[in-house]
Parts: sequence; C-alpha cells; structure tokens
Amino acid sequence: MEKKSIPLFKRIFFSPLSWVWESVYFFRRACYDYGIFRQRSFQVPVISIGNLTFGGTGKTPFTLWLAEYLHTKNKRVMILMRGYKGKLENSSGLINSGKLMTPDPVDYGDEALLFARRLVDATIVVGKKRSENLSFYFPKVEPDVVLLDDGHQHIKIKRKLNIVLFDATMPLLRYRVAPLGYMREGFQALKDADLVVINRADIAGSEKVSALRKFIQPHLPYGVEFAEMGYRPNGFYNAANDRILSVEEIKGRKVICVAGVASPTSFFKLLEDLGAEVIVTESFPDHHYFKPDEINALLSYAKSEDALIITTEKDMVRIKKIVEDESILFLEVDVQFLKGEEAAMSVIDSCFQKVY
Repeated sequence: MEKKSIPLFKRIFFSPLSWVWESVYFFRRACYDYGIFRQRSFQVPVISIGNLTFGGTGKTPFTLWLAEYLHTKNKRVMILMRGYKGKLENSSGLINSGKLMTPDPVDYGDEALLFARRLVDATIVVGKKRSENLSFYFPKVEPDVVLLDDGHQHIKIKRKLNIVLFDATMPLLRYRVAPLGYMREGFQALKDADLVVINRADIAGSEKVSALRKFIQPHLPYGVEFAEMGYRPNGFYNAANDRILSVEEIKGRKVICVAGVASPTSFFKLLEDLGAEVIVTESFPDHHYFKPDEINALLSYAKSEDALIITTEKDMVRIKKIVEDESILFLEVDVQFLKGEEAAMSVIDSCFQKVY
C-alpha cells in the first residue's frame, strides 16, 4: 500500500477530506469509550456482526450461519437490522421466521425476508433506530441473544462480542478512509474487535489472505482470533423456493448472471467455477429494486438463447415481486469455514459463560 499507488492529484484533493471523516468517527467512538455519550445496556448478550468497509464482506450469510449455530445451542435469537431501503427503515417492523405469511420486501427490505425464509426459529426486527427498537421489542420477544447486523458502527448499543468481517479479494490499496478509499472508519475501530473473519479466502488464495492478516494484525487487541471462510453452493431454486437444479446440473448450461449486490464479481466467478456457460453478466446497484422492463428484457434474451437467468438469493426476493418465471433461478449458498471454525465457536460460546 504505497503512496505512489494512488495518483498524486487524488491524494492532494481527497486526503484532507479523508482525515476529517476519520477524525469524526474517532471522536465519536472516543466519546462512547469515555462515557460522554451513553451506551445502552440490555440484559442479554448482544453480538455485533460488522465491517470497516462499505458492504460486500458477507455479513448476511455469516449472520445466517451464526443464527443457525445459536439455534443448535437452544438460544432464542433476535436479529436487529436496518431493513435498508424498506419502508419500515425509518420506523420499525417485526417478522417471525418460519411463518406462512410472506412479508413485502418493499416494507422490510430484502435481507430481512431472506433471514425469515432460511431460519427455523428467529425474530427479525427492522428499523434504523436499533437501540429504541430493541427496547420496544425486547419484552415482547425475550430473546436469549441479539445479533446486531451491520453493527460495528452502531455503538449506541453495548455489545458482548464484536465480530468484524473482511473481504480477502479487496486490494489493500482500498483500505483508506473515504473518500480516499473504501473504509467507513479507520483501523483504530479494530480495538473493539473480538473475532476477525476473512471472507472469500478460497477465491483470494493463501498469499492474499496472509497479506491481509499481516496488514490488520497490528491494529487488533492481543489474542483476537482469526477465521477464514468461503461459500458452499447448495443448489438452484425458483421463486417458490423449490430446488430445481443441483450444483452439478448447472454444468454446461447457458446462463445470464444478474446481481444487485455490493460485490457481484465473486458471484459471477462462482457460477463459472461450477461449470456454467456464462454468456452475459448484469450488475445493478446494491439492493436495487428491479423494474419490469429490466427483467422482461433479460427474460426475452434468455429465451432467445435458451438460457437460464441465475441471480442471488437476495435479488430473487425483489425480482419475484415483479415476475415469477421458470427461467429465473437463484443460487443458494452457505458459509463454509476454511480455517478457525472451532476458534470462532469458542469465542461465540464465551458470550454465555456468565449469568445475565
């Protein structure tokens, strides 16, 4: 990460803005550390799953894994999330997983519905005022543990555990605070980390993963555990959540890849690695609400090429509000630990060693 790697005019223009941005976040975190701003405590372990960068580190699949793991420990899980781009983002709403009703992504956002579909027994609360929402819904739900989705910057709530995710495929050069780089706040925020999870380690390779670990290690407290993960594809599903194709059956099939997520490149590469014949890739902004003409144009092209449209699970939540077509499938994936799974579980289990 040498200075000469960033053009001089960018460094001159953006460095002061980056310094101001980083200083504001540093001062804000310090105010909570020294009690100038009050953190709210709850009689339940709160686990934050977050990152230092702007999206794309795999928080959603990791949170799914974590909720499922806690369920095996007989813990009643509440997921506290913003519900980004949903109508309830500025107020609040609650979904119980495993119910027959299908909430509208326009109200709750796509990620909340994904959690509701995949999890056996969990409560999902949306709304950006997460501290107030937790106070309101806590006595109604009485959870054993609260997962604070995308929570590393939401320090108004006191946490028992801070899990920070990194994307191993992101160049080290981008680890500068915005607008000079892709970071929300500086590395000093890692002083609160309890577990670091490096995602897409299988795609990046051992050399890049090792470089990233060495890069962030000096900013971490002593003894913080590392884990490395990637994704395990489960199969291809239609809008009704029926499995249509196995992972092996996509090999040799013509596909059009459609993704409205923060890091679509790894999704496209995964399909290529599975042996699909990718004829077109279409990227949209994260949490993009598709328009009928966008989907219809893709469907028309897919039918002319005798191809399938393959999208992500989050994107399917929004696409099926427009159309449910047999040519559109989503790839379901799960987290797969490459290293450090037992260490990660041990850190998580430590949350419940004390009586609250």
